[in-house]
Amino acid sequence: MSQQLAAWKEQNPAMAERGIDESTWNALCSTIYPGAKSESIVMAIDYCHARKLDIMLKPVHLVPMQVKDAHTGKKEFRDVPMPGIGLYRIQADRSGNYAGADEPEFGPTVDAEFEDAYTPGKKIAIRYPEWCKYTVYKIVGGERVSYKATEYWLENYATQKAASEAPNAMWKKRPFAQLAKCAEAQALRKAWPEIGAEPTAEEMAGKEFDSDMNLSGSSSADSTSIIEVYPDKRFEKSFPQWEQSIKSGNKTATQIIDFVKRKGSYLSDSQIEQLNSIGE
Repeated sequence: MSQQLAAWKEQNPAMAERGIDESTWNALCSTIYPGAKSESIVMAIDYCHARKLDIMLKPVHLVPMQVKDAHTGKKEFRDVPMPGIGLYRIQADRSGNYAGADEPEFGPTVDAEFEDAYTPGKKIAIRYPEWCKYTVYKIVGGERVSYKATEYWLENYATQKAASEAPNAMWKKRPFAQLAKCAEAQALRKAWPEIGAEPTAEEMAGKEFDSDMNLSGSSSADSTSIIEVYPDKRFEKSFPQWEQSIKSGNKTATQIIDFVKRKGSYLSDSQIEQLNSIGE
């Protein structure tokens, strides 16, 4: 063991105990979960270890959530581990009786307009599928049995803001793919109930809800909301200033990611990639 490696393990005993070396830890912090707190990444590592998953494949997401304490009224941000659709696929395959899936089937395409929550008077035009049906197959008693799930776009899409009806950036950009993921997750849960009832990160991204889980450690009635993705238009407007700050050495990409999160949003993977590529 090199002296440098030994020194790192001595300084990071929690990582050493989990079999995480310095290069892996750096990759987790900068590439897999950029902007996440160290304790949140450790939580994701333990989540994956308990389920014998390769964390480098990112089967679990750390979803930024804002929790409001019902008693004090104070809000705080937390990274909550949520399974990705990839984890459901892994669990179905590991069962040994997964027998494939059909291509998603979509309903009629709907043309609609919504009021832009960020630009008064502006309309957002979007074309989305009315519904999506997803079919997975499972071997039961030697027979290939189908499990189907139908999900409706209007019942699943996430909005720009809590008081807005306009879809957020992801649901506007990928209306078909996002709905297909929701339908696939539901079909997999039907076929393999042991997967659990927890929604995937893809299903919950950008949505707001009252959680029955005791996330704040005080009351199950606390209000919980998942932070929305930073809008692409706002990112494009802010990017030149952030680029200059990073190039001048005044800020790092991680500091900007943390800043956005403190303001109540989080950057998408593609936005983070653009920030990390500055100066390469």
